[in-house]
Amino acid sequence: MRNVSTFHDLSTTRLALSGTVGLVPTMGYLHEGHLSLIRRAREECDQVFVSIFINPTQFGPKEDLSKYPRDLERDFHLIEPYTDVVWTPTDEMMYPQGYQTWVEVEALTNVLEGAMRPGHFRGVTTVVAKLFNGVQPHKAYFGQKDAQQVAVIRQMVRDLNFPIEIVVCPTAREPDGLAMSSRNVYLNADQRTAATVLFRALSAAKELYESGERSGEKLRQTMKDVLAAEPFAQMQYVSCADYDTLEELVEIKGRALLSMAVYFGKTRLIDNFVLG
Repeated sequence: MRNVSTFHDLSTTRLALSGTVGLVPTMGYLHEGHLSLIRRAREECDQVFVSIFINPTQFGPKEDLSKYPRDLERDFHLIEPYTDVVWTPTDEMMYPQGYQTWVEVEALTNVLEGAMRPGHFRGVTTVVAKLFNGVQPHKAYFGQKDAQQVAVIRQMVRDLNFPIEIVVCPTAREPDGLAMSSRNVYLNADQRTAATVLFRALSAAKELYESGERSGEKLRQTMKDVLAAEPFAQMQYVSCADYDTLEELVEIKGRALLSMAVYFGKTRLIDNFVLG
């Protein structure tokens, strides 16, 4: 596995490679969810690139960038069996002095996570566009857990004509259903137990859907009721939306996205299920 940092070294390394290239963008502090993406890329591509970059522009003013977990040596150890090149740019390389160019997707970023975290997706789409330009992959791998991010990146790829296939992989979960996340390390023991309520709320709505219910409001209310029964859970939003447009649904007629954001103390977790 080769570690490159500068754009020059990245370009030189990329030009020397042949065959299909898969990219897995990450912010580090990797877990099994990330590794499942990297292994999928290993199965499908001749060369696998992993980027590790904690992108400052996707953090809001009330989100503590300095506390985001970091362990680069551990990350390298985890990915080495599956990775050909790891790219670790610095903030100064990605956003040099005088930087003023941004990539923005409009409608899809005005709801759900975008409404709760203004400016978040501008940072995501800008850095992902830069990662795509740097690596020039044939395929890029993302997890279903960040469902809105996937929708936004797909839209950006279509709109800007990136010749890249976006591969969406299933959410990796702990045995009790909690979606794997780098932020799970912030939970204390009681909060960790309580956090399984996300999976239980989504499962309750899915079960209702599978029994024939198609009312978006009834599915949203079911999730809210399950969350309300957990004292440690502080619901931020619950959604039953169209899978592609992310518009809230009155009646489910095609694919739908159940999603939610919930606080446990100061730790904010998200999760989702796709219906249909």
